[in-house]
Amino acid sequence: MAADTRLAELLDVVVKEGGSDLHLAAGRVPMLRVSGALVPLSKYSPLTGKETETMLHSIVSEDRWKSFEENQAIDLSYAHKTDTRFRINGYRAQGTISLALRLIPHAVRTFAELNLPSVLEVFVQRKQGFFLVVGPVGHGKSTTLAAMIDRINDSRAEHILTIEDPVEYLFIPKQSLIHQREVHVDTRDFHTALQSTFREDVDVIMVGEMRDYETISSAVTAAETGHLVLSTLHTNSASQTIDRIIDMFPAEQQSQVRVQLAGSLIGIFSQRLIPRISGGLVPAYELLINNNAISTLIREARTHEINSVIQISSQEGMIDLDRSLAELVRRGEVTVEHAYEHAMDPKTFERYL
Repeated sequence: MAADTRLAELLDVVVKEGGSDLHLAAGRVPMLRVSGALVPLSKYSPLTGKETETMLHSIVSEDRWKSFEENQAIDLSYAHKTDTRFRINGYRAQGTISLALRLIPHAVRTFAELNLPSVLEVFVQRKQGFFLVVGPVGHGKSTTLAAMIDRINDSRAEHILTIEDPVEYLFIPKQSLIHQREVHVDTRDFHTALQSTFREDVDVIMVGEMRDYETISSAVTAAETGHLVLSTLHTNSASQTIDRIIDMFPAEQQSQVRVQLAGSLIGIFSQRLIPRISGGLVPAYELLINNNAISTLIREARTHEINSVIQISSQEGMIDLDRSLAELVRRGEVTVEHAYEHAMDPKTFERYL
C-alpha cells in the first residue's frame, strides 16, 4: 500500500474510533490516543522511515518542505476529505521522521457542550482586555478559545482576526467578520501579524500562542488600546502565567510590563482534561478574575499571594483547580485517583473533599 494511501486510511481510523491524536514513527505500529490513553493499532505493521517521510512529504508544499529540512520540524494543518481537519507536527527523531497528528473537530462546540463554566460568557462580552487560556499541552486550550470566538461570532458584529500556527478550527462568519491568518503562510510571525492589526480595524484578536516577549508586548498594547485579545500559554496556573509573562521581558522592562498587565488583564482560565468515569474527558479548571486585589498583587510583584486570593474569592466567580477537582469527585464525574493526579496542592484538595 502506498504511504499516502496508508496515511489516509489511518486518518479514517482516528475519526471512526473517536481518537484525538495519532502518532506515526519509524519502527513502531501507529499509536492512537483515545480518552487520554495511547493505544497501539496492532493490526498494522510497523512503519518504515521511508513511509513516514513519504507521508509527510505528500502533504507539505515544496517551499515548506525546504523549511522542514532546514529546521527539522514543521507545524501545519491538513484537510482530510471534505469535513475533517488535522493539526500536524512533523519532526526528526534519531534520524527518521515522526508525525503527531491531532484531530480538529469539524464543529466548534459551545461552552455547555464542553462542560465549561458559564462565567466565560462574561469575558466574551467584554470589548477590551487581555484574556488567557492556559494549561499543559493537549488539554483543550485551543478548543476553549474556539468556543469563545464562536460565541462572539454568534452574539455581535465584530471584526475578528485570528493569528495561528497552524490555523485549526475554521470559523463560519455569522454576525461577525472573521479573518484567519496562518503563520508562515499568510504572515511571517505572530508579532508581525499583531502589529498589522492596528491598521486593520480589528475588534477582537485571537493569538494562537504567546511565544516571545515581542508578541506579548504587542498583545498587551492591543488590549490597552481598545481590543479584546485572547491567547494561550503553556503554563500550569494563573500565578505561574503572570510570572512567565513578566520573566520573558528584559529586567529593565519588567516593572512597566507589570503595570501594563495589571491594567489590561481581565482573566486567566487554566484547565485540565480529566478521564471521566462514564467515558471521555471532562475539564477541571482554575479561574482568575482581575479585580482590585489581583491587580495590586501583579503591580507589586506579589504573585505568590494570588492563589490565596483565588481561594477566598469564590463569591466573585473565581475558583481554584483543587476545588474544581473536588467538585468533580463529589458529583461522581471522576475518580479520586485521577483528580489527585492533577491536584496543585494535594492537602488543599483533600480538605475540599
